[in-house]
Amino acid sequence: MQLGEYIKRIEIDSLWNGKRHIEWELSPDVNILSGVNGVGKSTILNRVVKYLLGFNKKNKEEGIKLSFYPENATSIKFDVIRSFDRPMLSSDLLNIVTDTILQSELDFYLYQLQRKYLDYQVNLSNRMVELYTNNVPNAHEKAQLIAQEKTNFQDIVDELFKETGKTIVRDKNEIYFTSLDEIIPPYKLSSGEKQMLIILLTVLIQNKQPYVLFMDEPEVSLHIQWQQRLISLIRNLNPNCQIILTTHSPAVIMDGWGDCVTDVDDIVT
Repeated sequence: MQLGEYIKRIEIDSLWNGKRHIEWELSPDVNILSGVNGVGKSTILNRVVKYLLGFNKKNKEEGIKLSFYPENATSIKFDVIRSFDRPMLSSDLLNIVTDTILQSELDFYLYQLQRKYLDYQVNLSNRMVELYTNNVPNAHEKAQLIAQEKTNFQDIVDELFKETGKTIVRDKNEIYFTSLDEIIPPYKLSSGEKQMLIILLTVLIQNKQPYVLFMDEPEVSLHIQWQQRLISLIRNLNPNCQIILTTHSPAVIMDGWGDCVTDVDDIVT
């Protein structure tokens, strides 16, 4: 299976029982879908995500056609960020975790990301070792740039959380915070802090590789300053990430992303 770098075009037949056909030409960087409640923003994203999740499976979502770049690509790496934090009631999920107390879906996503964050750090180390073992010119300077990726992420989080006095503990492999002289896990953060941390961690662990980040109203738990900075922060951590999101908030586009907005009515035929 050949992986693409980004999605060029989305076509959906028979959205809402054949009454709407979607044709959406996408930018390789940022794509923001807007429209009033009930017009189909989330439905469009959900249909595309369901299609990608079922790719090469018998229960594949029908009526969807995606065009990738490069043209010979047949699928793409992607992640999905949802907006709402719900209590984690599933006993199956609770039984998976034995070493901590998780109370919501955001907590469970953070728990999974902690594991991936450990893998990410191993990957960073391997990339730096390869520079020296392969005698790459200017290996030391290039290794410093690789190490700076993690430091940049930590600096961003510290700057975002400074108003509440939280800073990342930098001598631990997993993510913990200092707060009022206490060491706390990320599960004790507010919903908005968890949401932002999940988004940034999700982007970071891709190691700047091309992939797609779907976000359905990610601003719901974020205060307005974070809404304004959200897209720029994602692009800072991974400039090769294609963003496809829905939003009701004008703050999300206030940092220079107004030209990236598409109204649902403009892609309906």
